[in-house]
Amino acid sequence: MSEPVVWLTIFVLSVFVGIEVISKVSSTLHTPLMSGANAIHGVILLGAILVTGAAESTVAVAVGVVAVVLATVNMVGGFVVTDRMLQMFVRRPPRQPQEPRS
Repeated sequence: MSEPVVWLTIFVLSVFVGIEVISKVSSTLHTPLMSGANAIHGVILLGAILVTGAAESTVAVAVGVVAVVLATVNMVGGFVVTDRMLQMFVRRPPRQPQEPRS
C-alpha cells in the first residue's frame, strides 16, 4: 500500500472513531470534554504555527496559514461555547419587584 493511502485510511478511521466517541457522551460531561478539547486545539494550533514556520514552498506556507486560521477559529469558538454553557449554571440574583408608577 502506498503511503498516501495509508495516511488517508488512518484519517478516515479516526473520523469514524471520533464521531462514535463524541456521540456517546452525555450532556453532563459535555463542558469538561469541551475544556479538554480546547486544550488539545491549543496544541494543534501551536503545531500548525511551527510547521508553517518551517515550510519551504509557497504551497506549504499557504496550506499552513489556512491550518493556523482554522485551528484558531476552532479553539476560540470552543472557548466561546464553553463560556456560554458555564453561564447557564451561574445563579442570578432574584429580581426586585418594581413599585407601581403613579
